[in-house]
Amino acid sequence: MEAVGANGILQATTKSTEEPIMEGYTEAMEEPKEQVRRLISDPTMDSNKKLSLIYTVHRLGLTYMFLKEIEGQLEKLFKDFNLEDYVEVDLHTASINFQAFRHLGYKLPCDVFNKFKDGDSFKEYITSDVRGMLGLYESAQLRLKGEKILDEASVFAETKLKSLVNTLEGNLAQQVKQSLKRPFHHGMPMVEARLYFSNYQQECSTHDSILMLAKQHFNYLQLQQKEELRIVSKWWKDMRFQETNPYIRDRVPEIYLWILGLYFEPSYSLARIIATKITLFLVVLDDTYDAYATIEEIRLLTDAINRWDISAMSQIPEYIRPFYKILLNEYAELEKQLAKEGRANSVIASKEAFQDIARGYLEEAEWTNSGYVASFPEYMKNGLITSAYNVISKSALVGMGEIVSEDALAWYESHPKILQASELISRLQDDVMTYQFERERGQSATGVDAYIKTYGVPEKEAIDELKNMIENAWKDINEGCLKPREVSMDLLAPILNLARMIDVVYRYDDGFTFPGKTLKEYITLLFVGSFQM
Repeated sequence: MEAVGANGILQATTKSTEEPIMEGYTEAMEEPKEQVRRLISDPTMDSNKKLSLIYTVHRLGLTYMFLKEIEGQLEKLFKDFNLEDYVEVDLHTASINFQAFRHLGYKLPCDVFNKFKDGDSFKEYITSDVRGMLGLYESAQLRLKGEKILDEASVFAETKLKSLVNTLEGNLAQQVKQSLKRPFHHGMPMVEARLYFSNYQQECSTHDSILMLAKQHFNYLQLQQKEELRIVSKWWKDMRFQETNPYIRDRVPEIYLWILGLYFEPSYSLARIIATKITLFLVVLDDTYDAYATIEEIRLLTDAINRWDISAMSQIPEYIRPFYKILLNEYAELEKQLAKEGRANSVIASKEAFQDIARGYLEEAEWTNSGYVASFPEYMKNGLITSAYNVISKSALVGMGEIVSEDALAWYESHPKILQASELISRLQDDVMTYQFERERGQSATGVDAYIKTYGVPEKEAIDELKNMIENAWKDINEGCLKPREVSMDLLAPILNLARMIDVVYRYDDGFTFPGKTLKEYITLLFVGSFQM
């Protein structure tokens, strides 16, 4: 397994004791994988069953294994789509079909749901079809701007499902509870796959080959990801950050989980290790600026990070010098290694984003120091930088390999709409959940306070407006993932998934500062207990 050594050099680790077991899982996956491949390509299968099969494969996190076959089938089915064929289709089937197409980039029209409406309201009979209502609610999460029927469907289905969830039993009760807590489209892909496997046993058991493949796949990924977490944890310990900077939050598993949310595919193992390490640097920087350093120390450290030169060490406080040295060394090693492959530009982009965030943190610190509350546009300009989104999304590209071409980086640098939308979610979802805590700590810079000051509205109205902005940003993300795409879905997936991880961490509380519930549950789900074969 490739890894990043404690000194930053990319190197092959010694063969771990898990490798023979992983190889066993790889071999065991081959036969069920072939069987699923044949199923997807089966020309005799009815189109509704085919879409249901593709949907199940997607929900289980197996799409990447069958991209060519799935694309071929969806291309044909999309070309043959006729709204008149949906006259007899029930709500559950229509919803599954809609999601299968939309999740995989095909803009099936939302008109497929027109038949379930009567004038301005949805037909009463569908409220007794719980699976159909659940499908409608999940479908509505994929809506675009202007799709009024899906805006209405989201509110209607959520209200109805909430009113009946406590009357349900068994798997259906679990399905509805999970969807109301966090719809699939807003969840962490790997966790959603595990929950789907547990809560949708009937769908997963339709074909033995899918059941077998999913189990072997989960077990394989678990071993690989445990090894990655071990490597990063050892690096963190070897760097002695907790000794030199005891005030920082120790969040190695949580940060690794966050990065795992961006891409779980085995081929991105090295990318996850690199991105986790860079994001851990951010935690050190954030906690130093936010909770420890004086304003003068912050100014000196920001200047040193912008100079990015070891000679700047003498100007910064002694307690932060070890961090500064490690930061420069790690980036230098990454740049040197990737230059051999002609791909050093992604490292440079990550480094520049790191310098940007240091300047952004300084600006926030200056505002707090002087008691200044920025206007909302001013706040957002700096806040999109300090959300850490730019650093994480660019650092995620570093280890992704050849798909991160010069053109791909240029597309990122052009700041396309989907990137802006995901960035906005990253900033505002955090603000809506943490503004009271930040106020208690004496921080003046939150989007909620800036909005209240600029537009003279009550707190509740400010929060509602920010939530509305988040909802519209999701619509822009949905649109950006549909064909024809500006870049490949491989490059869009981390952008989509970063918005999802923000939802996971900040929907109900500040799950990063206080990782007691959601993140702990997710870590347990993914790393404790494997499937018995």
